[in-house]
Amino acid sequence: MGFSLLPKEVNFFELFDKLAAVAVEASKHFSETVSNGRFDEETVSRMRTIEHEGDERTHKIIEQLNKTFITPFDREDIHSLANELDSIIDMLNTITNRLKIYKLHGVNDDLVQFALVIEKSVAATANAVKGLRNTKTPKATYGFCMEINRLENVGDTMRDNMLEKLFETAKDPFYLIKWKEIYQYSETVLDICEDVANVVSSILVKQA
Repeated sequence: MGFSLLPKEVNFFELFDKLAAVAVEASKHFSETVSNGRFDEETVSRMRTIEHEGDERTHKIIEQLNKTFITPFDREDIHSLANELDSIIDMLNTITNRLKIYKLHGVNDDLVQFALVIEKSVAATANAVKGLRNTKTPKATYGFCMEINRLENVGDTMRDNMLEKLFETAKDPFYLIKWKEIYQYSETVLDICEDVANVVSSILVKQA
């Protein structure tokens, strides 16, 4: 039986695409959840399952990175990209869980709009990651990175407007504290997407 002393080539692009797909799934589930305003154990359990899948795919990337000598781009960038993508999923899981713990049931129109922006940003993030396969023609990938940055700015404005309205209208201090955290965590998801875009842009520059 023949065998090779050379390590099997690892397709990191495929591994990243699969991890990014889990992030997209998490963002869609989050958007659907806030749109129906139901934060029960079933909803939280579903997000937790998605989060566990993200962890597994992240661990797979790091495991393969530790076994592989030749990588398509810098090892530090592979590590950062995997962790940032996983952080998107982790944060969406955290928000969903907090909505249940805080018993913030019902549809909040502001959060629904925030969730839609998050969904768009995560989709653009997945496309940016997919674009790393074609570093010689980076125009489209840079375009996705710019869209992620734009949506992060939109998120900043939305968060500030929501907090301003919250402080003007909330009578219950506990209610205010709960929603303040939810809005800030939601904007953090967009910050993490921007972090992914920055890693992708850095890789493109190095590969140029």
